[in-house]
Amino acid sequence: MTRKFTGDQILIATHNAGKLEEMTELFAPFGVRVVGAAKMKLAEPEETETTFIGNARIKAVAAVKATGLPALADDSGIEVDALDGAPGVYTADWSETPNGRDFVMAMTKTHNLLEEKNAPHPRHARFCATLVLAWPDGHEEIFEGTVNGTLVWPMRGTVGHGYDPMFQPDGYSQTFAEMSHDEKNKISHRADAFAKLTSACFD
Repeated sequence: MTRKFTGDQILIATHNAGKLEEMTELFAPFGVRVVGAAKMKLAEPEETETTFIGNARIKAVAAVKATGLPALADDSGIEVDALDGAPGVYTADWSETPNGRDFVMAMTKTHNLLEEKNAPHPRHARFCATLVLAWPDGHEEIFEGTVNGTLVWPMRGTVGHGYDPMFQPDGYSQTFAEMSHDEKNKISHRADAFAKLTSACFD
């Protein structure tokens, strides 16, 4: 049985400012106050699972245990068909440097691997997002969203975060990084998962 969310505050278990901003905008119509993990000074748990659901659950459960608040965690990434679904759950790992995350480096690596393989065009990929909403009593709700598209090179656009500058969603001529937040939030993988979440738990 799906559980309705009745509280007035939800903890978003992310330290990613871009994701937090996106989530805050998505939650605005529901009158729910959003607080991020960084503001609560939460440590980032180690993501040791090999699936989006597994890693989202780690983050949600850790945040609930640390604060006693219901927590929503997302794990997301990009799956490239010609790379057998990589980077997938390791999307963020591909961007790690000693000085923080560098997604230009990660996108360049992805492009170079596709070139080495002579991957045919169009180079199909999909963004995947999994949301886990966890309550203090252990109840969980899980929602998955995707958006299909192709990879472009060179990168285009300056809005957004992560792999947005090289991802062009199907049916559009712009990359995610060339779209406004509003445009992207209507069609993104996170918006897809979020629509399922709100339909089940908030409407």
